Amino acid sequence: MELLNYEVLKRSGYTGYVLEQAPERIMQFGEGNFLRAFVDYFFDCANERAGYNGKAVLVQPIAPGLAPQINAQQGLYTLYLRGSEKGEKVDQKRVISSVSRCLNPYEDFAAVLELAKSDALEIIVSNTTEAGIVHDTESAFDQIPPHSFPAKLTRVLYERWRAEKPGVVILSCELIDNNGKELLGCVNQYIDDWKLEAAFRDWVNGQNTFCSTLVDRIVPGRIKDADEVARLEAENGYRDELIDVGECFGVWVIEGPAELEEKLPFAAAGLPVMVVPDVTPYKKRKVRILNGAHTGFVLGAYLAGFDIVRDCMHNGTVKGFMNKMLHEEVIPTLPLDKKDLEDFAAAVEDRFNNPFVDHELMSISLNSTSKWKARNLPSLLEYVEKTGRLPACLTMSLAAYIAFYSSDVQELTDAGLVCKRPKGDAYICSDDRWALEFFWAHKDDSAADLVHAVLTNEQMWDRDLTQIAGLEAAVAAGLAKIRTDGAEAAFASCL
Repeated sequence: MELLNYEVLKRSGYTGYVLEQAPERIMQFGEGNFLRAFVDYFFDCANERAGYNGKAVLVQPIAPGLAPQINAQQGLYTLYLRGSEKGEKVDQKRVISSVSRCLNPYEDFAAVLELAKSDALEIIVSNTTEAGIVHDTESAFDQIPPHSFPAKLTRVLYERWRAEKPGVVILSCELIDNNGKELLGCVNQYIDDWKLEAAFRDWVNGQNTFCSTLVDRIVPGRIKDADEVARLEAENGYRDELIDVGECFGVWVIEGPAELEEKLPFAAAGLPVMVVPDVTPYKKRKVRILNGAHTGFVLGAYLAGFDIVRDCMHNGTVKGFMNKMLHEEVIPTLPLDKKDLEDFAAAVEDRFNNPFVDHELMSISLNSTSKWKARNLPSLLEYVEKTGRLPACLTMSLAAYIAFYSSDVQELTDAGLVCKRPKGDAYICSDDRWALEFFWAHKDDSAADLVHAVLTNEQMWDRDLTQIAGLEAAVAAGLAKIRTDGAEAAFASCL
């Protein structure tokens, strides 16, 4: 079977949108599954729906990478967006044609610098992993290329400034707080390190727009089942070495001035990409609702005998517990429009019900101590402060966290704390060593003593939670109910 390219695609009978030629308006550091299923998808839709007429040139952040495969397919690849929307199964196929080529800076950095001087270039996008935005003192101006991504970007911007070209919009998608601000900080450090001109610094900071962004789409990536790949290629009529898979839900929040919304093509295309003055409330929305939902119910659900997130959404008690927690306890504490929050929470149920993703509860359970502190504790504290009452579901969630780490404890190993759930199978709690050693030391405590020890552990929570009126007694009662009647019955008692 022939490898996907424009000519092969034409012969395959594909009838979807395709843009073969367009100016290269985007430089993208990163060519992995996420960016291709998220950023390049949005630009592809903007080309179709808003006439953006732009192509992205991808740049490998590390070597080796996907440049040979991308260039062999002339930038084309097949994207499947799969999931559930309003309870209905979704499986959408789209051939993405917003990518023109991929550059390997370790083989041809000159081509990257040449692109930097292009009149068409107006946007630089990056997703170089959480470790990508770092100031590496080993990076030098005359390296080909400089080691770190921010150092490469500094060289790109310097080349553009020397060519007397206008500034660009830089959209940082790395999964760290204030990613755009952190990236600009690194660029300014390299300007200092390399003793570059003051006029260049002024141009970087005054003529370029560094945007912090929040990205939200689960991207499983490649299809691992060889039989399914063979079936899809037979249906498509071509071989594709770059097939990508993402969930159908996707939101991109970009922090920047209001006029940026008109400069970017997404609003005109009706895409779920928004420009806001501050991305912080949207990050809080994602952490408290999406991530908080996971951490809030999965530990109890696992003790109740569930293994996969999707199966939890088919159980009225677990789903009801999650929805009550989100809609009645979490959303009232958040600073965004209530309808926006309700819509986001409704989408969470669909996302968890994705028929294409077997998301294991045990994978979500990793490092639950820090996760519960970051995702759920703030909602509990703010709910108490706002209402003067304890939130029933969040309180039970804390009891479930304690139950998960203390269920028939067997041993403490290098791999983690070995426990057993009620149906008899062993599982391993994986967390910071001090947290595991704490639960091991308290394995023989009564429910009341264990709850007191956990709630007064300021290393866990940065505070003494027994100071919250009624919380210790409520969590102890919840833990006792989980141990006596089971986690599902304990969840049901909150409804």
